[in-house]
Amino acid sequence: MSKEYTVAVVGALGVVGTEMISTLERRNFPVKELVPLDIASQAGKEVTFKGKQWVTKEAKKGAFKGVDIAIFSAGGDASAILAPIAVEEGAIVVDNSSQWRMDPNCPLVIPEVNPQDLDWHKGIIANPNCSTTQMLVALKPLHEAAKIKRIVVSTYQAVSGSGKKAIDGLQLEAEEVIKDGKITKPRAYKKQIAFNAIPHIDVFQEGGYTKEEYKMVNETKKMLDPSIEVTATCVRVPVWYGHSESINIETERKLTAEEAKEILSKAEGIKVIDDPSTELYPTPLESNDEDLTMVGRIREDYTIANGLNLWCVSNNIRKGAALNAVQVAETLIKRNLV
Repeated sequence: MSKEYTVAVVGALGVVGTEMISTLERRNFPVKELVPLDIASQAGKEVTFKGKQWVTKEAKKGAFKGVDIAIFSAGGDASAILAPIAVEEGAIVVDNSSQWRMDPNCPLVIPEVNPQDLDWHKGIIANPNCSTTQMLVALKPLHEAAKIKRIVVSTYQAVSGSGKKAIDGLQLEAEEVIKDGKITKPRAYKKQIAFNAIPHIDVFQEGGYTKEEYKMVNETKKMLDPSIEVTATCVRVPVWYGHSESINIETERKLTAEEAKEILSKAEGIKVIDDPSTELYPTPLESNDEDLTMVGRIREDYTIANGLNLWCVSNNIRKGAALNAVQVAETLIKRNLV
């Protein structure tokens, strides 16, 4: 009989935490006992896992005793306090917040990209930003084949990346616009998101870039290659689930569009959907029940010698968050690290 593990999910009742529990069940993760944890006001509520009800407890000191793996989706402030406590009490932490991503003592891991970095973990493993995750899943095979020198990426990110308030806010705004032709006030962001696009995700930083844009730069260098130059523009769009990205790359060796399609079609975690003759390409709607990162519109950039353009779509709650965290836990088991 294969070994089973006690798994805690911190932030178990949130959008991503709920998806983490569903992912553990869907992928038949070897869970001996589920420990759902959340803020004190949520303690006592039940979650369903494998046909059984599990009572949510408060995430605090003492809650991680006996836990083998703790998957966090509780925000950076909570993770800063609770993740070290979980490690001290014997758990390995896979954290979905930005708290530990750039900590030199914490590996930042996408299993299809850099699973080897798990080997030097010291108890806390960081899950990358959702927009970085799907981009690097798509680009790692091309980097291995032709060495990427530069990335220019524009993202079109779903509101679910901001949580339930933003999901509900888009719904309310859209209903008001359809009914009255205008909204009374923005519900999700400082500007109306319904029937709009907002080129502003997270807070502005030095140089006029946002924190989200710098995450894509810094995380790419940490996980894929520090020599790659990256520039990003991140945009919020009125889509519930599924981030889309327009990615332009420059490589050292020339790759034709057909070569790139062949490489990507054989790569782990990727589904190529690309046939201009039948108008076949991925959109966010197709990502709703999809774990794979979808790539299409693969074509050469004729303005430079070795350039490619591609379109990349992924479910930001699945591969961008919950699924990647569970895959990290699966990879820990495969590499005999837990």
